Amino acid sequence: MLPRSDRGELDVEDLLKVVLVLVIVYIAVDLVFEVVDFVFGALSSVVGLLILVLIVLWFLDYI
Repeated sequence: MLPRSDRGELDVEDLLKVVLVLVIVYIAVDLVFEVVDFVFGALSSVVGLLILVLIVLWFLDYI
């Protein structure tokens, strides 16, 4: 059993490493969300245009 004085002891360098890893994870997740938003943002415009074309073709009796 460890003495009570060692319980919860954390070096400053270890704490800085944990904070650095959390910041890196935050930046990586933010970049992934930006890429996904860019891809699906462009995709939603294409889907909207496709729906518009299908409606016009249906009104003109080409479908």
